Amino acid sequence: MMINEIELNRIRENLWEIPATGNMRVPGRIYISENMIHKNFKTDDALKQVVNVAHLPGIEKYSLAMPDIHWGYGFPIGGVAATNLEEGVISPGGVGYDINCGVRLVVTNLEESAVKKRIDHLVSKLFEKVPTGVGSKGAIKKLSKKDLLKVLEKGSAWAAEHDMATQSDIEYTEESGTLKNANPDIVSERALERGANQAGTLGSGNHFLEVDVVEEIYDDKVAEVFGLFKDQVVVLIHTGSRGLGYQVCEDYLKVILDASNKYGFNLPDKQLACAPIKSSEGQDYLAAMQAAANFAWNNRQVIMHLAKKAFTETFNMSEFELGFKLVYDVCHNIAKIEKHKIDNEEKKVCVHRKGATRAFPPGSDLIPAKYRSVGQPVLIPGDMGRYSYIAVGTEKAMEETFGSSCHGAGRNLSRRKALKDAKGRDLIKELNEKGIVIKARGYRTIAEEMPSAYKDVSDVVDVMHNEGITRKVAKIRPIGVIKG
Repeated sequence: MMINEIELNRIRENLWEIPATGNMRVPGRIYISENMIHKNFKTDDALKQVVNVAHLPGIEKYSLAMPDIHWGYGFPIGGVAATNLEEGVISPGGVGYDINCGVRLVVTNLEESAVKKRIDHLVSKLFEKVPTGVGSKGAIKKLSKKDLLKVLEKGSAWAAEHDMATQSDIEYTEESGTLKNANPDIVSERALERGANQAGTLGSGNHFLEVDVVEEIYDDKVAEVFGLFKDQVVVLIHTGSRGLGYQVCEDYLKVILDASNKYGFNLPDKQLACAPIKSSEGQDYLAAMQAAANFAWNNRQVIMHLAKKAFTETFNMSEFELGFKLVYDVCHNIAKIEKHKIDNEEKKVCVHRKGATRAFPPGSDLIPAKYRSVGQPVLIPGDMGRYSYIAVGTEKAMEETFGSSCHGAGRNLSRRKALKDAKGRDLIKELNEKGIVIKARGYRTIAEEMPSAYKDVSDVVDVMHNEGITRKVAKIRPIGVIKG
């Protein structure tokens, strides 16, 4: 099959390969259904980006893309690539501007029937407690430079030290909420300025806090391990490192672009600018990116703390009665040094996940002990009008995708096109008629993020489930949403 002059060969029902041609070092591989190919690649250049990523020095096995693939900066969103530590490189385009944008899932003891009559009040209380919007300031006081540097160093552990996290919260966060080699000292003053008052803020765009109900359970055993049951009220939090992470990316893109020229890399797109992982530029970017990732984990943890307060106040119950517990927190814009088996040899590689999430299998010592019998929770948000999914990682993911899976529905319309399509519609009323209460800082965000702006997440999730990369555990539907 030829799509936009790119050859796609079918390997399995939902797995396609782009042969390595020209200066491609490896083939490209895309997990996607044939129906989605015809729907999504008419005007999107994301396939070309899969080809471009395959030119990176030191790339191993394949340039990969998940079924939520769409065009991004350098890498496609939904792109995964692993580079070896000898001649391999690190590329900010493989992480993105919103460093450690991620999702956390929280369960409660509440059932939908207990919440339905109070949902308007709950959403208003969440909107009051959790700052939203582009320039939003944190609900906690502006951090001193000393405190902010500690956040960048410690991540979620900082929240624990300030009574905004429990030990259980730390345990059920990827990497325990802290990348240990972060170096706050190489984060610019401008980035620090932007982050000082943004701890505990949701931001805008596709970020959200959602109150959901468990609508369907697909795997009773895994659901029980994750603490899920039918009709249960749960919370999804989706945000990242805010202005601080954006600035770190902006600062280091200039450094890495100079390095890319200095080391003589000849790449098809300057947005793929990269530096050898071993170089001073590569190491500095990695350490600054890790600091921004720690900021993001702390940010989601503080938001969870604020959301818990909103619930206890709304329902006038103790934390114990509420049972507000973190299931897991996963990031989906990051580059991490991990061990993976390549050609029957275990190698350390730098795995870039850009709009892709980790999906480690049963038995992995990198996931909480409680989950080792079943595998890592994989959290896949959909859109605010339909549903999201909880899945679980598999051994096949380790074999084929460096332990990676999709991270969401993936955009179907640009923000500009979504605004155009929303003209004349009352989207708040439309959502209310579906039983979804929404509060946002501005109507524009609702229009840009309306449900039809996204692919149907069930199509995306089914590809990964049918290919055995992740397995579906539960489907959840929104009843309350706050956005920027």
